[in-house]
Amino acid sequence: QVTLVESGGGLVQSGGSLRLSCAISGRTGSIMVMGWFRQAPGTEREFVSAIHWSGRSKAYADSVKGRSTISRDNAENTVYLQMNLLKPEDTGVYYCAAGTRFYSSLYIYTSADFGSWGQGTQVTVSS
Repeated sequence: QVTLVESGGGLVQSGGSLRLSCAISGRTGSIMVMGWFRQAPGTEREFVSAIHWSGRSKAYADSVKGRSTISRDNAENTVYLQMNLLKPEDTGVYYCAAGTRFYSSLYIYTSADFGSWGQGTQVTVSS
């Protein structure tokens, strides 16, 4: 079983930055991809970014490409999502997820590609 704990969310003004963290623990041997999703009220969970377990390959949704960077710290078993130039439409609960297959940097992941999820961290961007 994999346990994921997100942190780093908060309230930020439009144009600001946040760095989200996802601490990974438990049985990590089968993990090949870590992802970030977000969900705004009344909407479906939306893919944001993903990273191969090695850290070598990354994927981004068009909505955050160029403004966000996903990274992994092997020593601390933590995945980060650095978000810059935040917009009000970035508001939502951000979830960290673990899966067993990294497809490609161009693949648009869905919730079904991930089997383990964290509880989420709220990000609110004010205009």
